[in-house]
Amino acid sequence: MASLSVSSSSTIIDSRAPPSRQASASSPSCISLPTLPPTPIQSHTRAAKATAYCRKIVRNVVTRATTEVGEAPATTTEAETTELPEIVKTAQETWEKVEDKYAIGSLAFAAVVALWGSAGMISAIDRLPLVPGVLELVGIGYTGWFTYKNLVFKPDREALFEKVKNTYKDILGSS
Repeated sequence: MASLSVSSSSTIIDSRAPPSRQASASSPSCISLPTLPPTPIQSHTRAAKATAYCRKIVRNVVTRATTEVGEAPATTTEAETTELPEIVKTAQETWEKVEDKYAIGSLAFAAVVALWGSAGMISAIDRLPLVPGVLELVGIGYTGWFTYKNLVFKPDREALFEKVKNTYKDILGSS
């Protein structure tokens, strides 16, 4: 049985290695290993990190140009005069009109929880063997049937569009 031993001088002695020509047959072969580099000093690393962080801060400094030497820049900037998009204004006006904000917030929270739960359920179903493939085939089949029944021929297509418009009016009102 061959054995390996490591001495404190980073040398491996292999007793099954063939003897060297200069050494006698009973002496083991020696292989010397390179020494490891010294460990980095902790304070040096902290100083390097602090210096890099300070350089990042200096890069983020914003300067203002003046029109003439010594003249101060204008008091209004582009950031202050930027208007909100129309959808944000509409959302703010709609939120102001809502009387029961607690109920709307609760419904929004319930919708987020339902979305999270359904995503988890779909993920669990997707991990089951054969189920994702079967559901994909069902989806492809239903898509083909819906397309043939409602989109291929012009009268069916017009009936579908009319049904969608009526449903839209029922939900939003007849405005």
